[in-house]
Amino acid sequence: MFWRLVFRALKLRMQRVIVVFAALAVGAAIVTAMSAVYFDINAKMSQELRTFGANFYIGPGHGSTMDQKDYQQIVDLAPQGLVTANSPYLYGMARTELEKVVVMGVWFESLKQIVPYWQVTGNWIGVSFDDRNAMIGYKLANRLELKVGDSVVLIEGDQKKSLQIKGIVEAGDATDNVLIVNLPLAQSWLHQPDIISHALFSVSNESGQVDLYAEELQKSYPALEIRPIRKVSASEGQVLDKIKGLMGLVSLVILVLSTLCVNTTLMAIVSERSREFALQKALGAKGSDIVRQIMAETMIIALFAVVVGIGAGYILAQILGQTVFSASIGLRAQVIPLTLVLSLLVALIAAVLPTYRAVNIEPAKVLKGE
Repeated sequence: MFWRLVFRALKLRMQRVIVVFAALAVGAAIVTAMSAVYFDINAKMSQELRTFGANFYIGPGHGSTMDQKDYQQIVDLAPQGLVTANSPYLYGMARTELEKVVVMGVWFESLKQIVPYWQVTGNWIGVSFDDRNAMIGYKLANRLELKVGDSVVLIEGDQKKSLQIKGIVEAGDATDNVLIVNLPLAQSWLHQPDIISHALFSVSNESGQVDLYAEELQKSYPALEIRPIRKVSASEGQVLDKIKGLMGLVSLVILVLSTLCVNTTLMAIVSERSREFALQKALGAKGSDIVRQIMAETMIIALFAVVVGIGAGYILAQILGQTVFSASIGLRAQVIPLTLVLSLLVALIAAVLPTYRAVNIEPAKVLKGE
């Protein structure tokens, strides 16, 4: 008899049931989408913010150079997946046929990930062992009147080294005035074998690992200067915090609106059913029976709404992921129970006042039409 009353009540008031269902489904969809993005945003934003360039510096604690073996050891012992790109740098002066220039030795194969913001006319050099090509800062190229495809000749005594310009770099910093060659050539030409000036890393910062990694390395290599590049790593945390805060605020507002909508609709339903509840009480129904009936009806609507909302929320999360990050958003294990709990909580809170009114109906007055 109980379930017959429940399902018949839902069937006879389908329009209002649909309103409650829609409000809860929208709330569940927003919570699903926001929580899916929330739990996946660290990885996505970390990848997106890699376009800022390197976020980790390793250099000599004293002097201007360090052993390359220390750098290589740090790279070899780095936890898997933590360091996404890295390159050592060596600076020195060299003479060309026209003037002295600053030479910068790098690992070309990692360079594009370390400095993705460079504007390159021509092409990047893709392999670190390329000692026949070079890249050049656009200011230095203008002074030497060089363009892509031209050659620049390094001179030292009777030695000459011809390098073809493969790309002209506009970086907006001192790089605009340097000649960029592969590291082994720079070490050989500058007579500094196995020596580097410093190294730059691109470190995954999904959970704030940069600071912890810096502390661990500094303990192991006290003679080196090891630190995050604050303007990059700090911005990651600030951007993530702001976006997460915004998503939480949006979810909260939607849940509050859903609660108000469900509450208003349930109040109207209780008002329409006042004679029904009065008759039940006159026939001996207790207040707890009416509470169970209203809560059962509300939970049935809420559960169906959650199922639909999770599906719609997942689709919305994919739209957000493709629009913002050009990548899909994973549905983490925490999302479904979180959506379920919050949606049921919204439904319960919204049902409290209507249930209270139904329980406090006075059968004699209602049945008399007062």
